[in-house]
Amino acid sequence: MDEHAGGPGAVTGPQPEAGKPIVGRDAELARLFRAVDPAPADPVLLLVGDVGTGKSTLLDSAARRAEASGARVLRADGSESESSLAFSALHQLLRPVAAEMEGLPERQRAALYDAFGAGPATAAPDLMLLGIAVLSLLSGLGDRRPVLVVLDDAQWFDRASVDALSFAARRLAGEPVTMLIGARVGEHLPGFDGHVPTLALGPLDDAAANRLLDLQPHSPTGRTRARILDQAGGNPLALAELTRAATAFDTAAEPPSAGPLPLTDHLERIFATRLAGLPAATARALLLLAAMDTVDSAIAVSAGLPRVEDDAWLPAERAGLVRRTGRDVRFRHPLIRSAAYHAASFDARREAHLALAGMLRDEPDRRAWHLAAACPRPDAAVSAELERTADRARRRGGYATAAKALQRAAELAPRREDGARLLVEATATAVFTGDLTWVEELAAAARARTDDASLLAAATVQVGRLAVLTVRHTVVFSRLAQAAEQLALSCPDTALDLLAGAAVVRFYAGEDTQRHRILDILRRLPEDPSHAGLRTWVRAVSDPLGHRAELISLLPRLAAEAEHRPERITTLGIAAWLVDETPQAVRAFDEAFDRWKLQGPLPEGLGGAAAWTYVEQGRWDQAREACARTIAVGSATGLDHAVACATAVDATVLAYQGDTEAARARAEDALALIDPLESRSVGVYARRALGAAAAAEGAYETAYDQLRLVFTADGGPVHYHASYPALADLAAAAVRGGRREEAAAIVERCAHALGDGASPRLRALLSRARGLLATPEEAEPHFRAALADPAPAHWPFERAQTLLDLAEWLRRRRRIAEARGPLTEALETFRRLGARPWIERARAEARAAGLDIMDTAPDALAELSPQQRQIIRLAARGMTNREIGERLFLSPRTVSSHLYRSFPKLGITARSQLRDLIEGTLATAGHQE
Repeated sequence: MDEHAGGPGAVTGPQPEAGKPIVGRDAELARLFRAVDPAPADPVLLLVGDVGTGKSTLLDSAARRAEASGARVLRADGSESESSLAFSALHQLLRPVAAEMEGLPERQRAALYDAFGAGPATAAPDLMLLGIAVLSLLSGLGDRRPVLVVLDDAQWFDRASVDALSFAARRLAGEPVTMLIGARVGEHLPGFDGHVPTLALGPLDDAAANRLLDLQPHSPTGRTRARILDQAGGNPLALAELTRAATAFDTAAEPPSAGPLPLTDHLERIFATRLAGLPAATARALLLLAAMDTVDSAIAVSAGLPRVEDDAWLPAERAGLVRRTGRDVRFRHPLIRSAAYHAASFDARREAHLALAGMLRDEPDRRAWHLAAACPRPDAAVSAELERTADRARRRGGYATAAKALQRAAELAPRREDGARLLVEATATAVFTGDLTWVEELAAAARARTDDASLLAAATVQVGRLAVLTVRHTVVFSRLAQAAEQLALSCPDTALDLLAGAAVVRFYAGEDTQRHRILDILRRLPEDPSHAGLRTWVRAVSDPLGHRAELISLLPRLAAEAEHRPERITTLGIAAWLVDETPQAVRAFDEAFDRWKLQGPLPEGLGGAAAWTYVEQGRWDQAREACARTIAVGSATGLDHAVACATAVDATVLAYQGDTEAARARAEDALALIDPLESRSVGVYARRALGAAAAAEGAYETAYDQLRLVFTADGGPVHYHASYPALADLAAAAVRGGRREEAAAIVERCAHALGDGASPRLRALLSRARGLLATPEEAEPHFRAALADPAPAHWPFERAQTLLDLAEWLRRRRRIAEARGPLTEALETFRRLGARPWIERARAEARAAGLDIMDTAPDALAELSPQQRQIIRLAARGMTNREIGERLFLSPRTVSSHLYRSFPKLGITARSQLRDLIEGTLATAGHQE
């Protein structure tokens, strides 16, 4: 694998010296030791604290304990310079186990090699595939002995590494792998913030601070001691360095006053003071060391850095600035690196970077950053180098790295128009990081450089592209609609793109005033035959039921566009799903998954709509896979709304399958991520999931209370699309919970609102609801009407519920022979879907109808958890544990564990029996003796 590129101002991570006592951190150290002991309670622990609080010292102690107990320790130390280098932290972590990568499946191995610059990187990388490769590698290492992953100064890790590591971290439960992360307090760490247990390091108390001073080579006394204690504020590094500074100044005198400076700045000044008296050769060596990144050591001597054994290091070592480990030279703390770098003149820094760049002709990315750091003014050649660096980083999935390179390239571009172009490109690239604030800043910088309408429009579209995936729906809609209005005549193409984004926000928010504004702007846009498909899509998203027949007639045009433009396949799928043309939506999403690769890690298009489509057609395993992908990508990019939407869909499937505890937890997670007034769609989906979970447990009053929240106080839909499918479930809960009259009023109000816009599916649901709520004498026609149209067969779970309702009604009317047909069909469907609570209801009804139901294999499958059923089905198709793990984003060990627990429940002992079992399940499901 290639070594990693490096930027300016590098620093090697501090390595605490073994054997020195750790003062005042007994509780924290005990917590870390528990984390690295066998079978820790939490596989991941985040250690946060201010500069100098001792994070590295504690992590190093935990690592030594783990090594002493036989664990393998992998470590990566973040550095400010390498934060601009894609996958540099991951490469540093995994470099010692490069040989073990050969044992990974080919696709996973290729993903890692591509990330490290050793592969062709011909397509946009798959974040989940890379994450599962990291997880599989760590899990495989754990087969031999426990693994401890130590990530220190993680606030300086490059974003691509953080995304891959956080993906793996969320899946370490049950693995022989522990991950300890050190980061500065207050720093944002995507994928870890709020998701893992956190141990915070505060200041030392007075007693511990005094003990630490007593351990110093020249322990201060009297007024000097009091001043140090006051200025240090319990910070261990400050206590030690202020003591050293006071000793160097005058053992009997007071330490230099900190004045108004923050503690960190004051410490940097102390270190800079020590630099002033060093010999010129030592000062130059320190500057080169500060300008290097962690892999520049291979060329450091050629660039002029003294060897480890050289006497030039002695003065710096005596001043407490560096430590020689026998193999290399390290700064004792990152602040010393910063002081050494910034204390030098610009000319000296430039000389250091040019020396390093001169030795890196075979490392174009690292060379480009050193050249950029040496630039005193705009330089077209260096700007072009950075642009090429950005292109390489983007192809490897380092979007944050690429955007930073483009941003710096823009700063160095001599021509303003080139700088604006590069900033717009940086904006488009930064979109894939999920950092809306940064994207907006880049777009604003582009606007300040140009008045080119096409560039300004492109920047606006890119901001909107990300903004629609956030939870700021009211603000985002206003911005998108306003921009679309302003560009309607001058840039109609861009205006329509912005309006499409506004329509998505309208769907998420469910705010009706937004529909009127969208349609008003749409009328102002000039007609253009090439825009017909996207105009149709905007109308479908904004008001799918208002003009359903017209919109369905236009779907063929969308399909024709998708034939020539694969990226439009998802547009077709979403539009078809919105108007309840589910078969066409399924075909589109199936083709999209096969043909269209996501252009970067954004959960757009193939997220909630695809998952709901698969739920509705009874392909629940695929629905959960789509949800898993969206949740993984959305979590990595910080897009809470996308995560909430997928989580709510997943909760619904879990409720249908009878895993009610997990369903409730997922639904509550979804609600916690959004404001229900800003994201009415997700709020409704989550309530529907909670209602389904309660109904699955027979808690019908609770189910009704949850489903009632899907409708307004006066009975209207909370969301213009998401609320209506809940009508039949609301009616079922109302009948069993004693709320028939209120539910009937809601059903009739919604039926009136739908009018002729109701799809066959919604008409079937309305008929089922009316049948449930009707008097016994009036119910049958409604049930028969719900089953008369063949179209609802595309929604098998909903049809099976209606069949079961009809069978129950027929049996109560003593028409038992007639009840057996719909009952048998309903039971077969529930078994095929794995809808355990409804299987039990149908079986109980079947027994009451005199049917002798045998305990066939489908019921054995129903005893498994939803995830176990997924794994069993994939294993039955001959997939290996590694292949299953890759498909479901699990480690092979986790897959093996699920299989081990499933076999006894299925009454089998070998994997070879799975195929026969599954085929037997499909052949005999629902049959009676």
